[in-house]
Amino acid sequence: MNWNLSPAAIFAASPLVPVMVIDDLNQAVPMTKALAAGGITVYEVTLRTPAALQAIKAIREALPDALVGAGTVLNPQQYDAAVEAGAQFVISPGCTSELLVHARQNAVPLIPGVATPSDIMAAYSLGYDHLKFFPAEANGGAPALKAISAPLPQIRFCPTGGISPKNVHDYLALSCVGTVGGSWMLPADALKQGDWQRVTQLSKEAVELVKSLRR
Repeated sequence: MNWNLSPAAIFAASPLVPVMVIDDLNQAVPMTKALAAGGITVYEVTLRTPAALQAIKAIREALPDALVGAGTVLNPQQYDAAVEAGAQFVISPGCTSELLVHARQNAVPLIPGVATPSDIMAAYSLGYDHLKFFPAEANGGAPALKAISAPLPQIRFCPTGGISPKNVHDYLALSCVGTVGGSWMLPADALKQGDWQRVTQLSKEAVELVKSLRR
């Protein structure tokens, strides 16, 4: 891989990665600044909405020191569009060979999603050793990830999907987990009301919680 940023550096940059679904482009920068004020510096903007690519551009311009990635990338075309928008890393919910091979040939790192040992082995065979375990809770949660990762100690994971303050400690207790993805610091009612102070407060609490569990 000739990536300009290593997945290991992405995992190490923040104890947690917020999964951001941005419907309103005008909210992109205020939302990210609220997260930043709470101590979160890595962001995954999912390509689930029409505003997503423009949101990535806006965030990169407004917060040049931030580490901004694109999530829910499904194919090479979306990978290229995300990179063109300024995404510094790309995350996918799965791991098709088409996407894995495409990203290997480009400069921006891909963190593919996996759910089974076969997924992990397929990704690892193409050089991927930093993966997204998704959807984490629906796939058996931390106990499942612990069992799956046991014969694969060389792999690091970012579990995402159903993670909250109630169960994040279960994931962070696993040696294979490098960081976690979640959206509990971005409750729907706070976003609807533009309550950025609440987002900042929840972000501070989330960062402190994760740091305390990492000690």
